[in-house]
Amino acid sequence: MNKVCAIFGGSRGIGRAVAQLMAQKGYRLAIIARNLEVAKAAAGDLGGNHLAFSCDVAKEHDVQHIFEEMEKHLGQVNFLVNAAGINRDSLLVRTKTEDMISQLNTNLLGSMLTCKAAMRTMIQQQGGSIVNVGSIIGLKGNSGQCVYSASKGGLVGFSRALAKEVARKKIRVNVVAPGMKWRRKEKTEGSVFPICS
Repeated sequence: MNKVCAIFGGSRGIGRAVAQLMAQKGYRLAIIARNLEVAKAAAGDLGGNHLAFSCDVAKEHDVQHIFEEMEKHLGQVNFLVNAAGINRDSLLVRTKTEDMISQLNTNLLGSMLTCKAAMRTMIQQQGGSIVNVGSIIGLKGNSGQCVYSASKGGLVGFSRALAKEVARKKIRVNVVAPGMKWRRKEKTEGSVFPICS
């Protein structure tokens, strides 16, 4: 199997950390972000012949186009990491509808669309791996993060259902739920709670 990995949201945060690890392990990477210049900088920092792309994951046409471009320039994608996400904290009664929609579109619909696009190749190859980056907030909830909690909780259900759909095709689907440890009211290193589907 080829070692080609697409990382949506790979220009910063958890996505960038995943990209660094995958690059060290010899994968050819596609770093995808909304901002192409930021994605190029992240890909350039990795060394090697990794590529950068710009995409709004909430737009199906953009997602399909990016998968076509990745296949043309890198080969078939068999590893997918969905780390793209946004958070607009607010009490529900103060949350604007457009902020609700943008969080749901990016955090949940975006991962659904990238998984759907990746399935074509992975089913043909009879194998692949998908990791969706959720949040502990999607499991436990948090005041002021109702919409974010809903989007990440939905991602857990989606990932579990998709894993059952594609298991016979030797495609693994998992979601991880990063969280923050708090000690003496200070933020410390984040922890990751894997939810194997």
